[in-house]
Amino acid sequence: MHQDEIALNHHNDHEDGHNGADRVAEPLSRPQAEQLAGALKAVADPTRLQLLSMISASESGEACVCDLTAPLGLTQPTVSHHLKILVDAGLLTREKRGKWAWYAIVAQRLQALRGLIPQ
Repeated sequence: MHQDEIALNHHNDHEDGHNGADRVAEPLSRPQAEQLAGALKAVADPTRLQLLSMISASESGEACVCDLTAPLGLTQPTVSHHLKILVDAGLLTREKRGKWAWYAIVAQRLQALRGLIPQ
């Protein structure tokens, strides 16, 4: 096949009048994409998924860092590091009470991530 035929065949791929541009949806805005990527990076860790599930399932909807270490078999500094990543991603809130920090789920952000998972 000659170069002329290749070009002609490529051109014929779009005989229906579509150039492909009208077949794709508008992308997320750059800030939206960056925010979503940050949240996905934050949950792309088994320990952080466990922390989210523990806090989400707690009766009060919140948990003290002091209650999260033993079930995971991790030290308080390690758990606090993972919790900070989740807070920075907007998935948890942090409230200091005395010497302990308490964490709660940001339901709207977590729901947005759940919406990405097929049912």
